[in-house]
Amino acid sequence: MFHQTLAAGKSLEGHSAGASFDKLSAYAAAGISSCHEPIKVEEVIDRLRMGIYVMVREGSIRRDLADIARIKDAGLDLRRLILSTDGVSPKDLIEKGYMEYVLQKAIDCGFDPIAAIQMATLNVAEHFRLDHLIGGIAPGRYADLLILPDIRTITPATVISMGRVIAQNGEIKVQPRSHTYAPESMDTIRMNRDMTGDDFAIRLRNPASTVKVRVIKMVSDLVTRELFEDMPVVGGRIQSDPTRDIVKVAAVDRTHHPGKTFTGLIQGFGIKSGAMACSAAWDSTAIIVVGASDTDMALAVNRIRVLKGGAVACQDGRVLAELALPIFGLMTPLPIPALADATGKLARAAADLGIPFSDPILSLITLTGAAIPFLRICEEGLVNLKDGHQVDLIVE
Repeated sequence: MFHQTLAAGKSLEGHSAGASFDKLSAYAAAGISSCHEPIKVEEVIDRLRMGIYVMVREGSIRRDLADIARIKDAGLDLRRLILSTDGVSPKDLIEKGYMEYVLQKAIDCGFDPIAAIQMATLNVAEHFRLDHLIGGIAPGRYADLLILPDIRTITPATVISMGRVIAQNGEIKVQPRSHTYAPESMDTIRMNRDMTGDDFAIRLRNPASTVKVRVIKMVSDLVTRELFEDMPVVGGRIQSDPTRDIVKVAAVDRTHHPGKTFTGLIQGFGIKSGAMACSAAWDSTAIIVVGASDTDMALAVNRIRVLKGGAVACQDGRVLAELALPIFGLMTPLPIPALADATGKLARAAADLGIPFSDPILSLITLTGAAIPFLRICEEGLVNLKDGHQVDLIVE
């Protein structure tokens, strides 16, 4: 697959968090061209020396720029350093802005303004081999320009896009374009029936009073590890144990094999009652749902089916908060202020359920992600990302 990607003229982007020097060398030799995981100057230097572009994260998920800014004093060529948000929440987008905020912070951290601007423009264009179109001001390039009265203050007097003035002195001159979506893109929740609480039962073939199981343990709001626990069995079914913060987590395929479900167990998500679900799970076409109640888990998934995609928090048979994501089950046509309001309500509802994370939707949807260590879930079962192998829920 690596060779096919490179042969097609595409780039291989990487996640090399915590990689040793030898593993990093293998990474570079395989053709990986970038990494956005470094959090220390030394990690950045190791990657730059191997020719790997480093994307410095400064967004709602990670804020690494201040720590990495010390690299400006190392005397290195910074042309392979890139500024990145790695994701901005609607609230932060409204309150802080987007790349202008990141660029301003880089300058405030001591980077030369020209070098910082290159890190947000030319360096990026060169990495993705788009510098014949963007990243510079020259004939034949797209005319996207900011006119700054002060190069150290990223507050443009004029914004030009595609040769047109779209904003001037803080006033919008051109309304955003509207989008039309194909019917197929608005119909990716293809489940043909409502789910019931019984769909999330974890059944045992052999009767027992307890059973040892493999549990997803939340180490942080994003990172997980493997945990082994003895769980009670009632009527041939493994039970959750909210007193130990062990509840059910399930992945439900919504597109390719609609309704195919795997239910496991998770500790540390904090949910004490109700359920929370979202159709925007990373790296999969699954609805991911965590819950202390099987019936509330079913309610959350069924509500997403009605919304044709979304995020839902519910408790005791009623929906507490929701956000419709009908575009591929991933995106919403809502304007940013409305999106920020909806995600804020979901965060408050999640907190009421006991979930402690600042971005509960992100913590939920990354449970299927293949880029974050290390025990993950999909509709096929549990996956150990250390070796890429599927592992059983029941520990023999």
